[in-house]
Amino acid sequence: MSKQEIARGLLSIGAVFLRPEDPFTWASGIQSPIYCDNRLTLTAPDVRIKVEQGLVRIIQECYPDCQLVMGTSTAGIAHAAIVGHLMNLPMGYVRGSRKDHGRTNQIEGKLVPGEKTVVIEDLISTAGSCCETVEILREAGAEVLGVASIFTYGMQKGLDRLAEHNTENHSLCDLDTLVEVAVEAGYIKPEDKNKILRFRKNPSDGGWMKED
Repeated sequence: MSKQEIARGLLSIGAVFLRPEDPFTWASGIQSPIYCDNRLTLTAPDVRIKVEQGLVRIIQECYPDCQLVMGTSTAGIAHAAIVGHLMNLPMGYVRGSRKDHGRTNQIEGKLVPGEKTVVIEDLISTAGSCCETVEILREAGAEVLGVASIFTYGMQKGLDRLAEHNTENHSLCDLDTLVEVAVEAGYIKPEDKNKILRFRKNPSDGGWMKED
């Protein structure tokens, strides 16, 4: 299963939406030519099975010693559950914050200290939530082998943060592949490709919207 095949699937269901001529506005105020919602794969069985089988392949090839899969909250939870089922592995997830009642858990599911763990993430942008999840698991005693994710922007900030946290990530698809497939399939014009890649290089700089 190639990156191109995953890209075609994500584009076909609108899980990744490219709109360079009418940018989306993020909560931070940044104007973005791309919107990513991989939760839509859950309601598209044909794409979903390719994604889950792809995540399984990443774990088998890159983290063959994996004993436990842990999803990020909330987008990674369903994918971790399906991958855990396909691989017959235990699964859990890490909350964004501790529960304010009961046992005040932040990690849901049983974690044995020293257990070799892979984090399942849907999207890597600046890698903030992903690295936070990794550190919470490490503090609880997990041996985090790395991250398996559906899509990465390949932003330098995200790459730097993963390196700072000594965390490896393998993604099924990336922005470079996606824009190539989007041009070939007619989702965007050829001249839009460079705009989108310029955005990736410096998201806070609206200069990407200028004509080439």
